[in-house]
Amino acid sequence: MILQAESVRNKYAAALQGLAANCKLAGAYSHPVLFEGGGYDGIWLECGPLEGLVYGKHAPDIARACHEVFFHHQREDGCLPFVIKADKPRYAAIQMVVPIAATAYETFEQIQDEAFLLLAYDACCRWDAWLARNRDTRGTGLCELFCQWDTGHDASPRIKTLPVAALDTCPRHDGLPYLAPDLSATVHGGRTALAKMAGSLGKSDEAADWAGKAEKTRLAILKHCYDPEDDCFYDVDTDGNFIRIRSDIISRVLGEHVVDQHMFDRIYERHIRNPRRFWTPYPLPSIAADDPAFVKPIPQNSWGGASQALTALRAPRWFEHYGRSEDLKELMTKWVGAIVASPHFMQQIDPWTGVFTESKCQTYSPAMCVLIDFVDRLGLLQGVSVGY
Repeated sequence: MILQAESVRNKYAAALQGLAANCKLAGAYSHPVLFEGGGYDGIWLECGPLEGLVYGKHAPDIARACHEVFFHHQREDGCLPFVIKADKPRYAAIQMVVPIAATAYETFEQIQDEAFLLLAYDACCRWDAWLARNRDTRGTGLCELFCQWDTGHDASPRIKTLPVAALDTCPRHDGLPYLAPDLSATVHGGRTALAKMAGSLGKSDEAADWAGKAEKTRLAILKHCYDPEDDCFYDVDTDGNFIRIRSDIISRVLGEHVVDQHMFDRIYERHIRNPRRFWTPYPLPSIAADDPAFVKPIPQNSWGGASQALTALRAPRWFEHYGRSEDLKELMTKWVGAIVASPHFMQQIDPWTGVFTESKCQTYSPAMCVLIDFVDRLGLLQGVSVGY
């Protein structure tokens, strides 16, 4: 298939219109923020700041607001809400993926506002302290998973038997709390970003301290959550057992640059670039295609196998870091083609066909962000022809 320039332009314009329409007021914050859209009434910590950063190329005030809305609703003890609805914030879980400290620092690089950086640094330091106090009950230095909502993995076999919500007290449940490699990777990435923030603010001692904390977290992930025989990252229960489901946990750990290049190359070829696992015709499925836990047929809003727009949106953050730009180009081209072919902006696609799952989720901000970001990266509005 060759992507037609006019079709791409029209879809790009529709994405920008849809993103503007999805900007609304949330909680007690006075500036519009980018809602998830498609029936998701609010902005989520796991993805809203990143979406704001991507859309921020067109609307810098939205990029700022998508971070400040969380800082505005931060509790006195440092806890951030996992979602802020139109009416109020909610604190029932941690639900984090891309660190808000990382996207806040990149937003600062865009807008060059030191007052914003100071605000973000203070808020993210307090959030890190809350996580350290409340989500390391086993004393490993890692971030623990208490409930289904902690990771944003709706309908995933990874968490389907767990309690739905829990914040600072782990429910009584066999195996909990899990040592979670992806949540811990988010902490690592947040501490790495805090080191950069501190450096930009002239706080050299604090920058060194955060860099040291980040490295300790990285080493703890490798010590506890990595299986060298399988080259894979897994949750670990209280009996020390791996929860052996190959899922997009791997991409989330890679997304925060936890592994070095040598380890990355090995993991990447064995799992990510493997067409039987994650390099399906439309990458990247949320469960490895050959894993027995893959959920078929694919239901709506499922991290049980579907290739999710959110995973695609995060891909440039690690493909480029590890020198896989050509593979990233292939992934982006496939996703642009799938979105252009769809009459709507929807949440997830079949990893083999590229067809979006039918649902009422038709104005989904992450899919719009995927389109504008990937079209820009591929240069499609400059007349560059890309086929697949």
